Amino acid sequence: MELLDQLDKNRIPNHIAIIMDGNGRWAKKRGLLRVLGHEKGANAVKEAIKGAGEAGIKHLTLYAFSTENWNRPKEEVDKLMNLLVSSLKKEFKTLNKNKIRLNAIGNLHELPQKAQNELKEVIEKTKNNENLTLTLALSYGSRAELLNSVKNIATKVKNNIISVENIDESIINEHLYTQNLPDVDLLIRTSGEQRISNFLLWQIAYAELYFTDILWPDFKKEHLFKALINYQNRERRFGKTSEQLK
Repeated sequence: MELLDQLDKNRIPNHIAIIMDGNGRWAKKRGLLRVLGHEKGANAVKEAIKGAGEAGIKHLTLYAFSTENWNRPKEEVDKLMNLLVSSLKKEFKTLNKNKIRLNAIGNLHELPQKAQNELKEVIEKTKNNENLTLTLALSYGSRAELLNSVKNIATKVKNNIISVENIDESIINEHLYTQNLPDVDLLIRTSGEQRISNFLLWQIAYAELYFTDILWPDFKKEHLFKALINYQNRERRFGKTSEQLK
């Protein structure tokens, strides 16, 4: 029985987020340059998207480049940005064919202009697709996102657009980069590391966490299905007791 067939289609998570970790270690183990690990990791992105589509997931968010990643060697950052542009150009037809809408979150203005332009073009051309929303977190950091949200809300309070008494979770959600996305149900991290790394701290408040030793370039859709099966075997209580859920 194939892994996909073992899934309960009535309990598929609505939103999955993945911390794609291990490209550098994958390359190092093989005596290759780190950038070759990133290039191989692009194939794993295709696998994750394909698996998400087959499983019926509506939202997939990938941690592609963090605010901290700017501190890496310039050559590696430049190669990553070039890889982003080339991948967007190469995969545009596939996204449209499979009715996948591209979305991006983060401090996008920090990206090279060429990357910004390519990103905007693909986002615009796929905006009406409805099968899956693929969100790339680029130059993203959750603390920066929350700080930005607080500043924007404070400005609106100061200008009497929002009253302090009306600030609730929905107001905060409206001021996050992810304002049009549902909360994350399942967070996956590859490579054996068990950290959140400043990713979607608000949005994963009740997410199930799944860690795998698989290095990202080796990630296949079957690994995604295993994570989904694990997710479906958990009891999601959201603060309630098991008895209350029965």
